[in-house]
Amino acid sequence: MAKDHVDAVQQLRQNTAQPFEQARAMPPSVYTSEAFLRQELEHIFSKDWFCVGRADALAKAGDYTTCELAGQPIVVIRDNDGVLRAMSNVCLHRMSTLLHGHGSTRAIVCPYHAWTYNLDGSLRGAPAMTLNEGFCKDQYKLPQVRCQEWLGWVFITLDPDIPDVAEQLQAVADMIAGYDMTNYTEAFQEEHVWDTNWKVLAENFMESYHLPVCHAGTIGGLSKLEEMVCPPGHAAFNYHTILKDEKLSIAMAHPSNDRLTGDARRTTYLLAIYPSLLITLTPGYFWYLSLHPKGPGQVHIRFGGGMSDDYKDDPDAQENFDTLKSLLDDVNVEDRGCTEKVYRGLCSDRAEPGHLSHLERPNYDFAHYLMARIDAAKAL
Repeated sequence: MAKDHVDAVQQLRQNTAQPFEQARAMPPSVYTSEAFLRQELEHIFSKDWFCVGRADALAKAGDYTTCELAGQPIVVIRDNDGVLRAMSNVCLHRMSTLLHGHGSTRAIVCPYHAWTYNLDGSLRGAPAMTLNEGFCKDQYKLPQVRCQEWLGWVFITLDPDIPDVAEQLQAVADMIAGYDMTNYTEAFQEEHVWDTNWKVLAENFMESYHLPVCHAGTIGGLSKLEEMVCPPGHAAFNYHTILKDEKLSIAMAHPSNDRLTGDARRTTYLLAIYPSLLITLTPGYFWYLSLHPKGPGQVHIRFGGGMSDDYKDDPDAQENFDTLKSLLDDVNVEDRGCTEKVYRGLCSDRAEPGHLSHLERPNYDFAHYLMARIDAAKAL
């Protein structure tokens, strides 16, 4: 086992041994160690559920998106029976990757030799194979990967044995029932790569302590630190809540929403679904990041969002979306600047983690999640 991994694990164990009232930020080695990242890929990203986006973005037969999960190329596609499937995105002939990015297709055609697969992964045809006596088309089908929908989200996992998403996240569903999260329509999805560690960006989302400073030009003045609530986390997620100022009208419950009352009509949930789905859910709009590491110093981001269907028939629906997208683009610019600065600081020989604020309780719980996954792997 590489020394830098041992050091990072030992330092994280010492870090998480402290009670929350004395907690510090995670040690720099947890972010910068190549060996620690390999453990994360093996024991976290290859074992837990990973979100590829919203189901309504894959609404029609042939709609697909692709990703790389813990080194495995995966395609998620809507088949001709309307079922969402995930499968290996590697051709069974000479092993080229098949589909790239996202889009819509009538069949999966290998870009190398045109072996062609049906939307369920079965092989439809392969040119110039009749002289190979061992070739039988019916014996070829792309390996399937577990895929589940939950409240409009699409999750995949490489682990055949972990509990279903709905079972792990029942407490989330109960907590946000009045938001009716299934009925938020994704209006955009983008992919980005930032020069920071995936955990830095995840932790940035998990706390709103930074809002008045990092987001002074956008949302910083719309929430008060004293109104933020950061409860202890759960095994599969953590969360905190903030109250949005009513000046941001698109964040408020629509007048037709009779599911939410009182302060709930302006309450925003910031949900961190482990390992790396981060959702801002307001009564009016949502946005999310789904993160995957590209090395210690880079993170691949799936970024999307849209409005609650409560707003869809309003005459100013397009204006609402334009306001939202402009706001989120500006927020991302601010977050990128902050999180890339944090990673540069973490790489310093003089970097030392300081004590956490009570508003960073989700970060403390995230560290415990990471430690628990690594310890579980060691126990096997």
